[in-house]
Formats: sequence, C-alpha cells, structure tokens
Amino acid sequence: MNKYELTLVLNGKLEEDAKAAALEKVQGYITRFNGAVVNVDDWGKKRFAYDIQKMKEGFYYFIKFETEDSACANELESRLRIYEPVVRYLIVADEAE
Repeated sequence: MNKYELTLVLNGKLEEDAKAAALEKVQGYITRFNGAVVNVDDWGKKRFAYDIQKMKEGFYYFIKFETEDSACANELESRLRIYEPVVRYLIVADEAE
C-alpha cells in the first residue's frame, strides 16, 4: 500500500459551500483513481507570503491517502493542475514507516 500526503491550497475568495464542494471533488478524484482518503486536516485560511494570482490568502488542507495503484498520484496531479479553485498543491510519497 502506497501512502501519500497532499497539501492543497484553495482560493481564499471561495464561499463556504463552494469550498466544501471543491474539497469534496478533490477527495472524489482520489477515490476515482483507486485511492482511499485516510485523514483530512483543515488548516484554515492563511495569508500568503506573497501574492499568488493576485490573491493574498487561501484555504489550506492536508490530506493523507493510500492507494495500491501507482498511477493514482499522477492522475490526481493532472486533475488538480487544471482545477480552477486550486491555487497550489503538493503531493508527496509518505515513506516514514
């Protein structure tokens, strides 16, 4: 079982329901590509160190997920790259076991 950590930054101007829908869609991408979400940490709204796409703040999430399929992380990354509410993301393999 491969373990991954996804750090996700969503647009800080999203309304509460749009933010929840975007997070739900990202989790749906993980399950669609044979992954299982283990944990979702909501870090809240934080100010950026510098402006990104003319935005000053964003919503931060830390998502841990597992998958048997090695292509899951690549497929997820290709979807996140073009998904509008996502400002930044980082997928890292968790090898701390």
